[in-house]
This record gives sequence, structure tokens and C-alpha cells, in this order.
Amino acid sequence: MNIDLTGKTALVTGSTGELGRVIATTLAECGADVALHYLKNKDRALQLQEQIHKLGRRAFVVQADVGDAASVKAMGDLVRKNLGSPDILVNNAVSQYKWKAVMDQELADYEDQFRTTVAQNVLMAQQFVPGMIEKGGGRVIAISTECAVQCLPNHSAYVSGKRGMDGVLKVLAREIGGHGITVNQVAPGWTISERDRLNKTENQELYNKNVPLRRRGEDKDIANAVAFLASDLAGFITGAFVPVCGGNVMLSI
Repeated sequence: MNIDLTGKTALVTGSTGELGRVIATTLAECGADVALHYLKNKDRALQLQEQIHKLGRRAFVVQADVGDAASVKAMGDLVRKNLGSPDILVNNAVSQYKWKAVMDQELADYEDQFRTTVAQNVLMAQQFVPGMIEKGGGRVIAISTECAVQCLPNHSAYVSGKRGMDGVLKVLAREIGGHGITVNQVAPGWTISERDRLNKTENQELYNKNVPLRRRGEDKDIANAVAFLASDLAGFITGAFVPVCGGNVMLSI
């Protein structure tokens, strides 16, 4: 069986990031046209657009603040005008901040994480799920993290946002499942990116020794999981939190 997304349109938020670029190109390789969201790095978005065009797929670049309702609505209008209503949402964007202990973390960092995790998923659903309902199906895929399970020191703002996102998405899965729309999460471990390859930092022995598969995952491993959940092969999977981390975290039953 092959993953075939021919005729589908995907929207990837944070598509100019290390992981977002690989997710976007992987979906295009599977046949999807892709809307490429960025916040600040327009040049990188345009480079990615050219790369996807070379794969024979359509790509549209769009700027938005995923935590702002008016900005997400404007993005929705532009995407629908240029590519049509998306069949696949990949909510990948998240803001960066300096991780500190709870006692030292600024409240603004928690608020920022809320906006780019919880609020992003609410706003993206409100903007794009109605189009999926009209089509009679669709895929909502959010990128979470193994950190949401581990709850390690200094991770509190990040974890609080991702755990809040988890609650929203599980409720959403129940609310829209009757329309043939699945809602799932992919939770990467500490993933090897192009930056690691350039800096020769792929091997992290202290981390690897605790992973059952004894290695870090590749960005392509994460993108492949997203492509699977976006495809017809995963049509009866919804409400799932899927760790892609070599077994570093395992959910118990």
C-alpha cells in the first residue's frame, strides 16, 4: 500500500521551521498541494514553495499569527481563494522561549505558549473544519511532544500548552467525528533535523541510551507519521496521541 494524497490540499503551520519544511515536502511527495504558513521568514517560505513546485505540486505561501483570530481568518480567506478549502490541517507552529523552572518562568511565557498551542488549534478548527464538513471528511493533525508525557523540570510552559491542546483536540475529535473528520496528534521525541546534520550533532549518547531503539528519530520519521494519519489508511483512527520517539515514552493502558 502506498500513501496517496493526490487531489488533497494540506495546510502546514510553521512550515518554515526545521520540522515543518520536512512535513510540507513529504505531503507534497505524496501528491498533496500545500499551503505554506509562516510568521516571519518569508524568504524561506518562498524557497520551500519553489521546492514543492519542482515536485509537480501547487504551493501557496501565506503569513499569519496563528494565535490571533483576525489573522487566522485572513489566512483562511487567502488559502481558500488560491488553493481551495484544505482537506488536511497540520498544526505544527509553536513559539520559542527560554525554558526555566516554574518559580522563575514569566507568566507571559505561559500565555504565549497558550496562544500558539491551545488557541492555534481552536482558531484553525473554527476557520477550516467547516470546509471539511462540507466535503464530508478531513484530517486535523497537531504536532505535540514527548515532553507532554515526561513533565521534566523547566518544561512547564511548553508542557502546559501541549497538555491544554490535547484536551481541546480530544473534545474536537468527538464533536466532528460524525462528519468523517479525524483529529490526531503526533508526539515527536528529540528529533534530528537538518541543523543537526549540518552541525554534526545527530548523536546524543545521554539521550540515546534511554531510548529503547537506542537512537534519536529523524525529521522524516515524524513527517511519515503525519502523512500516514493524513491518508485514507488512517481513516478509522481518531483521538489518538501517537508518540514517534523510539519508545522513549510509552502510554499505559
